[in-house]
Amino acid sequence: MHRRFLEKPPETVAPLLLGKLLAHRTEAGWLAGRIVEVEAYLGPHITATPDPAAHSFRGITDRNRVMFGEAGHAYVYFIYGMYFCMNVTCEPEGMAGCILIRALEPLLGLEAMARNRKLPSAAPPRKLTGGPGLLCQALDITRPAHNGLDLLSEKSPLQLRDDRFHCTAPEVTARIGIRHGAELPLRFSIPGNHCVSRIPKSKFVIAPSLPKSAV
Repeated sequence: MHRRFLEKPPETVAPLLLGKLLAHRTEAGWLAGRIVEVEAYLGPHITATPDPAAHSFRGITDRNRVMFGEAGHAYVYFIYGMYFCMNVTCEPEGMAGCILIRALEPLLGLEAMARNRKLPSAAPPRKLTGGPGLLCQALDITRPAHNGLDLLSEKSPLQLRDDRFHCTAPEVTARIGIRHGAELPLRFSIPGNHCVSRIPKSKFVIAPSLPKSAV
């Protein structure tokens, strides 16, 4: 995957990430899953449609500094005192666009993922990676170990990969689990995939509230 693929607005990159692979090289071997659900978060330079739900909304801090850097890096944060969540940075440096990985379809290392989730080895795939916190547990992704890693480097233990799977018509809905900016149609998922975190109640046909750069 080329970095220029990610040097575009998050609402453009997010649906293109559907079907890509997220892979983590661990001591036990590779753990990998296909991205089936994402959410886009807009950078603070988007003034036409402010995004108060984005961690970059109030500017650069020690916590969110990775977001303002080069596209294609992992931004990992801790939430509710329980879970890590992983994002992919996008756009040119300084613009702080980001895409939350909300769900994966597990493909490689399912037994190890089940152990990491403290579930039986035959647990349903959705129980392993059907949510942003769950997938980080399953793939053993943490902020101390993975925040800031280059996801496009072959030397990185955490990588984005492309096996040429394409989602031609993603479902588009409002984002989930946030209080501010929740009405924006910035959640994208592969229709009918059994690992999506929640079944969308409705789809958006058009996205009139997005900035001009939106798809």
